[in-house]
Amino acid sequence: MKRIVLVFMILMIALSCSKPEKPQISEQSVLDLANAYYNNGLYEASANTYLQYLKKYHPDANRQANTYYNIANIYFERMHDYQKALEYYLKIKYLYPDSHLQNELGKRIVNCLERLERSTDAQRMIEQQAALDSSQVHKNRPGAVVATIGNRKITEGDLDYEISRLPVYMQQDLKSRKKKAEFLKQYILQELLYDSAKRKGLDKDKEVIEGIFEAKKSLMAQKLLRDELKDKIHIKPEDVQLYYEAHKDQYTEKDKKGKVVRHKPFSEVRNQVAQDLAMERQQEAYQQIADRLMKAEEVKLFTDRIR
Repeated sequence: MKRIVLVFMILMIALSCSKPEKPQISEQSVLDLANAYYNNGLYEASANTYLQYLKKYHPDANRQANTYYNIANIYFERMHDYQKALEYYLKIKYLYPDSHLQNELGKRIVNCLERLERSTDAQRMIEQQAALDSSQVHKNRPGAVVATIGNRKITEGDLDYEISRLPVYMQQDLKSRKKKAEFLKQYILQELLYDSAKRKGLDKDKEVIEGIFEAKKSLMAQKLLRDELKDKIHIKPEDVQLYYEAHKDQYTEKDKKGKVVRHKPFSEVRNQVAQDLAMERQQEAYQQIADRLMKAEEVKLFTDRIR
């Protein structure tokens, strides 16, 4: 009899030990804490709390995917830890194939790979989603070799290409052989500094990665503007003359007291008038582009809320 009682007690203890312990803190309280950490700039604590929530409360697959997405976005947008962000984006992509987030994940993964300078992997991901644009294929730049860096050759075509990327006013100063030679030396030095920094691992530095991406966005925006503006600004000689007649008061000579002593003739200020007219039309075209984009994207500004 004693043996039966002892076996029964052992069985009850085993059953009580195997019963899953119910968390003492409510599920919503943990989520509120994760949000509070985030809103107060404690991003790592927020991500860790979301992970604890997943481990303790075992939500359904849809909630799991959404929570991992929140974690990935914290690492990507707030901590700029693109390695970690990539880890969680990939986790959602392959473990939660039915998630509504799948359409967004491809772009997010490519963004991570670009910031990590894994351009080959990013390109492969892009190819899986859409065919490559043939305009992106790199074309060789012919010409005599004007410099070498180890086994790497820099041709005259490469030099001309680098100069063509500069603002027009800078290109005008690089017409002579001497000026081109000086630019070539500066270009090579920049390449050497880049190679040295890369060997030291600075290409993986978070600030550098974010800076590169921001610079890329700026360059893309500038190129889009140039492409749009060049087809909108056409100035005829008669336009310059009319602009001068309408703004004569801008082209004067004044004494020390600010009194007009002479109106400059059109022949003297023709180039300046042309530049002023081009600038005005450029600003008008820019505003039209800005208005069109903001209207298309339904942008709303709440400037009264700015403090």
